[in-house]
Amino acid sequence: MNPSSRPANELTTGLILTGGGARAAYQVGVLAAVAQLRRDAGLQGATPFPVVAGTSAGAINAATLACHADDFDGAVDGLVHLWQNLHVDQIYSADAFGIIRTGARWLSMMSLGWAVARWRRTRPRSLLDNAPLGRLLRRWIQMERVEQMLAEGHMQALAISGSSYTSGQHVTFYQTHKPFEPWLRSQRIAVKAKLTVEHLLASSAIPFIFPAETLDLDGQPEWFGDGSMRQSAPISPAIHLGSDRILVIGAGRMHEPPGSRRPALITGHPSMAQIAGHALSNIFLDALAVDVERLQRINNTLGLLPSAAREATPLRPVDVLVIAPSRRLDDLAAEHQGSLPPAIKGLLRSVGVAGEGKGASGSALTSYLLFEPSFTGELINLGMSDTLARRAEVQAFFGWPSQAPQIDPAAMRRRKAGFAESAPAPL
Repeated sequence: MNPSSRPANELTTGLILTGGGARAAYQVGVLAAVAQLRRDAGLQGATPFPVVAGTSAGAINAATLACHADDFDGAVDGLVHLWQNLHVDQIYSADAFGIIRTGARWLSMMSLGWAVARWRRTRPRSLLDNAPLGRLLRRWIQMERVEQMLAEGHMQALAISGSSYTSGQHVTFYQTHKPFEPWLRSQRIAVKAKLTVEHLLASSAIPFIFPAETLDLDGQPEWFGDGSMRQSAPISPAIHLGSDRILVIGAGRMHEPPGSRRPALITGHPSMAQIAGHALSNIFLDALAVDVERLQRINNTLGLLPSAAREATPLRPVDVLVIAPSRRLDDLAAEHQGSLPPAIKGLLRSVGVAGEGKGASGSALTSYLLFEPSFTGELINLGMSDTLARRAEVQAFFGWPSQAPQIDPAAMRRRKAGFAESAPAPL
């Protein structure tokens, strides 16, 4: 049956939360606005997203929603509180000693590796040490609740994606009680698993910046990094796990609006920071835009087929709503680069991050690392305003009324009186 012909309350709604480091605070603002529109429609309680798929920092937000699927408003409020109060040192070591132990050594190995290669102990695994993030997640997220939420029917599936440095495959780990068949595509596979904090750390291990994490895959340990790497079809997990319609929340502008001002051109050779920011944007942003366009083309093609031909194909139309930042987050990060701790500013300065505001450089890289309230708070506000600006579109997507049903107090009193008269006498 075509999902578009079924009542809205019978459709399974999926949620895709993409990666982007500190940029994932934007997702929380979108979710807060969705929760507000849901309350405006007179609805509360369990999550409206029985299928949730997250990647990188989006995996952390996804896991939080899944662990508290019985109370969507409470889960969103918790995420807002978390992201509004995050600081860099809760995500990675930001003190001078920590920077010397990881970042400074990493840069030294890049330049003097030929001279110190014999001393293996001097080889750091990444630019930054994300041990604080591991401690935060173990305090914040109770992953054992995912199983409870699935058993109670509040959730249908949670999917977390990672990229294996060992095998080169992109892997989607998913947890569910329903009988979904694992899917296999070129260079990407799905594996049913009991999800843990280690899956979140692996999925959010930004290449070069955070260290890889070992996960079990078919009984063998493999090293995994950020799930946005080699993720050619970000929307795919939600479709495979039974979603009829999908809300996709991006962490960067999908397209530049017509007539918009082009960003300032780089003069001279680009710095390492500019190259790194460009590479990360390619990893985190480009695949999503391509996958959305692919899904829209499939929907359009299916719409042209006669009903008999549509029934004969395994493809099905999937309604998708994409909400992405209306502002360039690079520009927003440039306004807040000064809020980074001195040791981090010093490290980033060595690769070309400098300045603040319009004259800043390397802000694309900074936008993924700027876990400070001044930046994350603005992202949350931007996510809320972008979503509320599309209020009618969001309400239509979910099938929610624009206003909560009006209740006549007099009619309610009459119904209560009638119930009291017809109720059996107490024993």
